[in-house]
Amino acid sequence: MSVPIGNDQLQDALTPRLELIEERLRDAVAQSDRLADATSRHLVDAGGKRLRPMLVLLASQLGDGSRPEVLDAAVVCELTHLATLYHDDVMDSAPTRRGAPSAHEVWGNSVAILTGDLLFARASVVVAGLGPEAVRLQATTFERLCLGQLHETVGPAEDDDPVEHYIQVLADKTGSLVAMSARFGAMFAGCAPTIVKQVTQYGELAGVAFQLADDVLDIRSDTEVSGKTPGTDLREGVDTMPTLLLRRRIAAGPGPEVSAEQHAADLALLADIDGDLTSDEALASVVDRLRVHPVVDQTAALAHDWSRQAIVAIDGLPAGEVKDALVAFAEALVARAA
Repeated sequence: MSVPIGNDQLQDALTPRLELIEERLRDAVAQSDRLADATSRHLVDAGGKRLRPMLVLLASQLGDGSRPEVLDAAVVCELTHLATLYHDDVMDSAPTRRGAPSAHEVWGNSVAILTGDLLFARASVVVAGLGPEAVRLQATTFERLCLGQLHETVGPAEDDDPVEHYIQVLADKTGSLVAMSARFGAMFAGCAPTIVKQVTQYGELAGVAFQLADDVLDIRSDTEVSGKTPGTDLREGVDTMPTLLLRRRIAAGPGPEVSAEQHAADLALLADIDGDLTSDEALASVVDRLRVHPVVDQTAALAHDWSRQAIVAIDGLPAGEVKDALVAFAEALVARAA
């Protein structure tokens, strides 16, 4: 597992099931059409953290995690996630994903979009075998994923708080599917409704924490670590949390915590963020200045706060190694943004 859960024995017990999920993923994306097969396998072969399948398995340990439906549920969650990545990379014009060229860079936008649709279709086939409630939950989650992307693209309305708007975008784009993963794990393991409700809330909060940590990594990590090009959102004019906090700081003006000199530097940085970032040199200059700016530390602090909220959400779960592992999982999601 790429995300530690603080319990080697439990981790070793789950590893064979993760390997089974990996096999099922590869089977699920296989296509008889040669081009569709190559494009569908592209991101699966590139690997990934497999956070959502891990969470399905972890939550299932609160009940009977050996049920076969649990593995199918994990495959559904990861296929749905992969489908969104093909679409996201087209919308963000991201050149790389997981250290490999994005699908649209290899085959073009239309093929990448259609491949995302194919993967969602395959996820729908698998989830149909899990019953109408699972189908309804996946459809509702996918609706939220689309709404999150729509609201990110359009931006906040004039009377919306940009930071609150962005948090809702993260909840829809990331938190919803992480919540579904936790919910599926507990639900298909036969857990009581109270437990299912707790882990669902945990997943939503942990998903927001994870994405806030990603905002930090987008600025502070390099391509070899994150598998993505630093500053991709900046280049596409997408305001992530550091930029939103910078705008809020500038709007507040100079004061006890921000000197006139710092305020002037902030204004110059924002002007460059809002300027032409098509050249690698211009983008690198902005990323370098943001890396050492307090707004990135504030974003990291927010990520840790949302992680703590996720841990509080499962406070009522029975004490034991599974609860401890869920706590460690939530902490590990944001440790990379330290």
